[in-house]
Amino acid sequence: MSAPQLSNRNIILTGFMGVGKSTVGRILAERLNRRFVDMDAVLVERFGKPIPAIFAEDGEEAFRIAEARLCQELAGESNLVVSTGGGALVNEQSRQAFEATGTVVCLHATEAAILARVAAAADRPLLPGTADERRRRIHALLQQRRLAYGAIAYQVDTTNLAPAEVADQVIEAAAGDQEARGLNRISVYSPAGDYDLLLGNGILTDAGRLLVNRGLRPGAAALVTNAMIRPHAEALAASLAAANFTPTICTVPEGEQHKTLASIALLYDQFIAAGLDRQGVVVAVGGGVVGDMAGFAAATYLRGVPFVQVPTSLLAMVDAAVGGKTGVDLPQGKNLVGAFKQPVAVLMDMAVLSTLPSDEFRSGLAEVVKHGVIGAPRLFTQLEEEGPVNLLQLVADAVRVKVRIVESDPYERGVRATLNLGHTFGHAIEQVSHYQMRHGDAVAVGMVAAANMAVTLGRCDATLATRIRDLLERLGLPVSVAGYSVAAIHAAMAQDKKRSGKKLRFIIPQALGDVVMIDDPGDAVVQQAIASVVR
Repeated sequence: MSAPQLSNRNIILTGFMGVGKSTVGRILAERLNRRFVDMDAVLVERFGKPIPAIFAEDGEEAFRIAEARLCQELAGESNLVVSTGGGALVNEQSRQAFEATGTVVCLHATEAAILARVAAAADRPLLPGTADERRRRIHALLQQRRLAYGAIAYQVDTTNLAPAEVADQVIEAAAGDQEARGLNRISVYSPAGDYDLLLGNGILTDAGRLLVNRGLRPGAAALVTNAMIRPHAEALAASLAAANFTPTICTVPEGEQHKTLASIALLYDQFIAAGLDRQGVVVAVGGGVVGDMAGFAAATYLRGVPFVQVPTSLLAMVDAAVGGKTGVDLPQGKNLVGAFKQPVAVLMDMAVLSTLPSDEFRSGLAEVVKHGVIGAPRLFTQLEEEGPVNLLQLVADAVRVKVRIVESDPYERGVRATLNLGHTFGHAIEQVSHYQMRHGDAVAVGMVAAANMAVTLGRCDATLATRIRDLLERLGLPVSVAGYSVAAIHAAMAQDKKRSGKKLRFIIPQALGDVVMIDDPGDAVVQQAIASVVR
């Protein structure tokens, strides 16, 4: 990854011990031709003794006072890469000083990864004792610092990344922060054109400038939404108008049952009335249904016009708005007609989630859990325990799982199919419910069925299946359905677009972070899995 042009604002790496701050900091300093400052090394030099000796002879309070003074001192400089000690920015004044003159990025990792990385270290004054004592101490310290770390806008999980990959994400954070304070930018690389996911709080008010920065020429803009979400579209229209776009709000009916070719035809009429030409842009403002319809219309109108996603539901943010899949339903099944249409950008404003009905937010959590099972064990464990430190981190961690997968398989010819964990069951349940059941709720039930299938096939420990079920239940998601027969759900699977010939394809979990695709496990196994979630 080549480094973008950055201002001379400092880059500050913080986070718990063992997450890679010093290693990544040196890589960044070399890439960006900056001076690297390891705060712990500076403090060792100033005290004239190792950190354990400082704690033993001078006390932790003396160390923290010197550390806070050094933070203020470095915040007054520029063009630095700084690695802080793990507790340095627990001090709110120190954090605010660094944020005023630089981009602060918190690195983190799982407790197991941290323990493994510090196991051989002899210079950890806060981690004395045996491995078990260290494990308990790591957990306690992370709990103490959880809110302080969570207050930092930019977070990078280093657990499964090489230091160079972590550096890539830090540079993305610095570039986003340079464009707008608090703006998280995740770049997606695609054969059809690279694009950015932009995450933040209140960023819709700046949407016009953010889109112009991404090469969109001001002109006609068709904002596709529905009556329930129209206030968000109106706010976005004002931002686009301020950037010299000519926005027109185009509406579609609410609900999966209206995701049809007939609704797409109505959108074409509205595009023509809005004067949308090939240089115009279609902007989806809504949940997954709106995004699917608007994206498919953008892919086919005038043989394709630029497209922007502005997801307003949690489910759309973490899943539907990323990856370029668009489509509509046929009576025989879901998403049987569609196209890949990569957006120019995806704008995710956490502020809009405050208006989301609680049932819709809960439904979106099913996709978050799914991503945790597929590729974010730390996120899954956080949801089991105290929860992520903030909503932005939850969305970003879930989104990065999908980004990694769609980049490696942009047209769903292989590993991308793993994103369908729970969906073969879930789509069939949606269909027999005549789409009265929310997508996320159906996927939650589908994940339980998939985990139970994995246990039956001997591919998964029963404990994991129980953990998945218990977490979904804890989040208020359904783990079973009533009123539908096993035979009806099984029959609905015959139209699933993920089947291979006449064989049904399922994604099942083997462990957290390890899912696998299987074809045709046999009717008896499928029916047993369905029966396990039917009351």
